[in-house]
Amino acid sequence: MSDAIKHECGIALIRLKKPLAYYKEKYGSSLYGINKMYLMMEKQHNRGQDGAGFASIKYDMAPGERYISRVRSSAQQPIQDVFNQISARIQEGMEKNPSLQEDPEALKRSVPYVGELMLGHVRYGTFGKNSIESVHPFLRQNNWMHRNLIVAGNFNMTNVNELFQNLVTLGQHPKEKADTITVMEKIGHFLDDAVAKLYKKLKKEGFNKFEASPQIAERLNIVKILRKAAKNWDGGYAMAGMIGHGDAFVLRDPAGIRPAFYCENDEIVVVASERPVIQTVFNVPLDTIKELDPGHAIVIKKSGKVSIDPVLEPLEKKACSFERIYFSRGSDASIYKERKNLGKQLFGQVLESIQHDLKHTVFSYIPNTAETSFYGLVGEAQAHLQTQIGLELEQDQPNKEKLKGLLNLSPRIEKIAIKDAKLRTFITADNSRDDLVAHVYDITYGVVQSSDNLVIVDDSIVRGTTLRQSILTMLSRLNPKQIVVVSSAPQIRYPDCYGIDMAKLEDFIAFQAALALHEEQGTLQATLDQIYAKCKASVENKDSEATNHVKALYAPFSQEQVSEKIAALLTHASVSCPVKIIYQTIEGLHTACPEHKGDWYFTGDYPTPGGNRVVNRAFMNFYEGKSERAY
Repeated sequence: MSDAIKHECGIALIRLKKPLAYYKEKYGSSLYGINKMYLMMEKQHNRGQDGAGFASIKYDMAPGERYISRVRSSAQQPIQDVFNQISARIQEGMEKNPSLQEDPEALKRSVPYVGELMLGHVRYGTFGKNSIESVHPFLRQNNWMHRNLIVAGNFNMTNVNELFQNLVTLGQHPKEKADTITVMEKIGHFLDDAVAKLYKKLKKEGFNKFEASPQIAERLNIVKILRKAAKNWDGGYAMAGMIGHGDAFVLRDPAGIRPAFYCENDEIVVVASERPVIQTVFNVPLDTIKELDPGHAIVIKKSGKVSIDPVLEPLEKKACSFERIYFSRGSDASIYKERKNLGKQLFGQVLESIQHDLKHTVFSYIPNTAETSFYGLVGEAQAHLQTQIGLELEQDQPNKEKLKGLLNLSPRIEKIAIKDAKLRTFITADNSRDDLVAHVYDITYGVVQSSDNLVIVDDSIVRGTTLRQSILTMLSRLNPKQIVVVSSAPQIRYPDCYGIDMAKLEDFIAFQAALALHEEQGTLQATLDQIYAKCKASVENKDSEATNHVKALYAPFSQEQVSEKIAALLTHASVSCPVKIIYQTIEGLHTACPEHKGDWYFTGDYPTPGGNRVVNRAFMNFYEGKSERAY
C-alpha cells in the first residue's frame, strides 16, 4: 500500500520427530531444524521488522545441563542478528571440539540452540516499546522443568486491563500490563496449578519426587490449562507456547481472526502464520498443510503425539481479510487468485469512471503489492473487450468498422511510477520537506497523452498521506485527462484492535472525509456530541456487549459521497487535472475473499465485544483530543 501500516507478527514452530542423527544422515546437517527455522522466519519477514526471537528446547538432558536456549534481537536486521548469534555460538563449540560435527547428540549437549523443539517469532510492535524487552519469545523460568513456559504470539488483546486485574485477583504481582505478559502469566498460573495437583496425586500413588517428574510430563493436560487460561481473552490471536519438558501448543482465537497453519509427517510437525511458508521451506504438497480451526489448539506432546483439540467455543469465523488483501505472501495459490479477483470486482466502477473509453486509458499500479490486483483488473478489461466482440459478431449485420476497432483494441498497460528507495526525507521540520516527499516516486514520461485517463491501482488507502504529498502531484505532471486511483480494499473507517497497527480514528482519510461532509451540512458538532455521549455512557456503564456508536458518523453518506470527499481532500492545489478515487465495495470484497469475512475496519462489525469497546474509546480519545491507543 502506498501508506505503509504495520503488520501483525509471525510465528513459526518446529518439532523434530526423529533423533538429530536422522537429519544428519538424510539431509547432511545436524542443524536441519535451525536452518529450517531461519528460512521460515525470513519467509515471514514481511510480517515483522521491529524484532525477532528464537527459543529451543533439548529433550532428555541430565540435571545441571542446559535444556532451554533463547536469543532475541531488536537490531535493524533482527532475523539476521539472531541467527548470526546462534551460528557464532555453534561455530565456537565446533572449533573447540571438531568431533562435534559428526556427532549430533554430542553437539546437542555441548552447544546452545540445537534441540528438537523450536519456536521463532518476527515482531511488529503494536503495544509497548520496540526494545529487546518487548521482543518474543517470552520466558517464564522455574527450577521445575514442567513450570518453565516460553510464549510467542501473533495477537492483540482488547481487554488487557481486565486480564491484568484477573492476575492481581489471583494474588500475582505482574511487572507490567503488556498483553504478552498478562497472557503468559495467565497460562503460567494454571500450568503451575496443574503441575502441583498432578504431583499431589502422584504422591498418593506412591511416586517419589524424582519418579513423579516423567509422570507429570506424560499426564499434563495442555488443553485443560489453555481452556482455563483463555476463558476471558478477548482479541485476535495465534498463541504459541513450549513447556520446559517438551510439550508444545498453538491456540487460535474463536473467530479465527489471526491465521495459523500446520503440517505433520513422520519427520516434523510445523506450525506457521502463513501456508506458503511451510510449503516452500519443507517442499510438501499443498494438501498436507491444514488450517488450524478457530478456537482449537494443536498440541504436540513430548512423546510426539499430535492432537487438534477444541479449547474455546468457536464464534462465527471472521478471518482477517487484510491478510488476503495485503499482509500474507502472495505466492499462496488461493491468495493470488483472491487478489486477482479483487481487481476484477473493480472493473465495472472503473469502466463507468472513464466513460467506457478504453482506447484512451492507461492502466498502471502503485506500489508493487498492488500488482496482482492490477492483473485482475486488466484481465477483466480484456474479457470485457472479448464480450463486446462477441456481441457484435452476433448481430445480423456486424459493423465491420466497429469490429475492426474492437479487434485492434487492447488495454494499455504501462509502468508509470517507480519508488526511489534511495531517497530519504531527512528534513523533518522545514517547509522544503514537502518538496522532498513529492519526489519519493519517479514517473515515466511520454506514455500518457493529454486525452488519456490514467488509472492507478493501489491495494488500500489508509491515511492518504503519500497520495497527497507525492503520488498525485507526480502523476499530474504527465497531464492526463483525469487520474483515477483504484483501491482494491474498501474504505478503512474504523481502528483494528486485533494485531494490525491501525489504532486512531483521526488517522483515517475516510474518517476525515466524513467529518468534512458533516461540516458542510452544518451537522458536525451535534453529531460528534451525540456519538461521544453514547460512547461515554457505554464505557461508564461497562456495557459487556457494547455497540459501535461510531457507525452513526458515516450513516448519512453513501460510499460514493465519502470517496468524492476523500478525492477532494487528497488533491493538492498543484494537481492540474481531475482526480477520482474508487474503493472496493464490501460486496466485492466478500465475493473475492469468500472465506475471510473479517471486515471490521471497513464495516465496523467487530467479531468480539472488545472490538466495539475499543472503537468507542477511540472516538472518545479523538473527541477529548487524546492522541493515544484505545487498547
